[in-house]
Amino acid sequence: MLKVKNITFGYSKTKVLNAIDFNVKAGENLAIIGESGSGKSTLLKLIYGEYDLDKGQIFWKDEEILGPKYNLVVGYEFMKSVSQEFDLMPVTTVAENIGKFLSNFYPEEKQRRTKELIEVVELEAFANTKVRMLSGGQKQRVAIARALAKQPEILLLDEPFSHIDNFQKQGLRRNVFNYLKANSIACIVATHDRNDVLGFADEIIVLDESKIIAKDTPQNLYKNPQLPLIASFFAEFNVIDPYGIVYEHQIKIVKDSNFKAIVRRAYFKGNSWLIEVDYKSESLFIEHGVELEKGLEIQFSISL
Repeated sequence: MLKVKNITFGYSKTKVLNAIDFNVKAGENLAIIGESGSGKSTLLKLIYGEYDLDKGQIFWKDEEILGPKYNLVVGYEFMKSVSQEFDLMPVTTVAENIGKFLSNFYPEEKQRRTKELIEVVELEAFANTKVRMLSGGQKQRVAIARALAKQPEILLLDEPFSHIDNFQKQGLRRNVFNYLKANSIACIVATHDRNDVLGFADEIIVLDESKIIAKDTPQNLYKNPQLPLIASFFAEFNVIDPYGIVYEHQIKIVKDSNFKAIVRRAYFKGNSWLIEVDYKSESLFIEHGVELEKGLEIQFSISL
């Protein structure tokens, strides 16, 4: 189990993280969300031992994670980190990068593990391609596979799919997170993308103004966001008195209602339209099945 015990850290007198406290069990997937500058990447670096804590302690099982004051070499064998900057060997192949840290004394096992991880990150067609020839998204996949090569007990991922094309992301997410679950590898993901979280995370931590402002399952946070910052991570939302936070899909256009508004514009979303309306001189967003003309008066109901 990872234990983050009341840690505080700042690059200067201003605290980036303050009184951060949580646990992650083996095989669990914890997502960290928050606005840019909220401390997500810094928290991962502290867990990896890149910085020294101002206060608090971090443990994996019974071993304390210590920073550069105590360790000449950053990192621990049981933990791997994949940041937004990839530390790869550009003049060697994908397979050689992934297999670099696997023992040559067991060539068959090395070959099997390398092949397995290439399949996990969907790079079979590029196994013998030199890394310098790859796109940013392909390099990101190599970095993930290489981090998994020695079967770490915990994996830290910072925006792990940010460079990858949208049409490849969903399948890759499933492959990676299913692999982690199947092998009981704990995972902490810092992300801006709700699709990295919904369907995969066991819990979410929300960071704001250096503190944890919420910690719960994706389902509970989605259904009861409490704060606009949390709701904004999941979908378009409105704040309507006296209902509070209302997602766009919770508002329905109906024939007869006390709620009346004027259509401002419509945005195509694929299987639906996002209708922006003027309600009490403020913008309100409604999910609707068809496009509506600007200036049309509509009536709507709210279903929470």
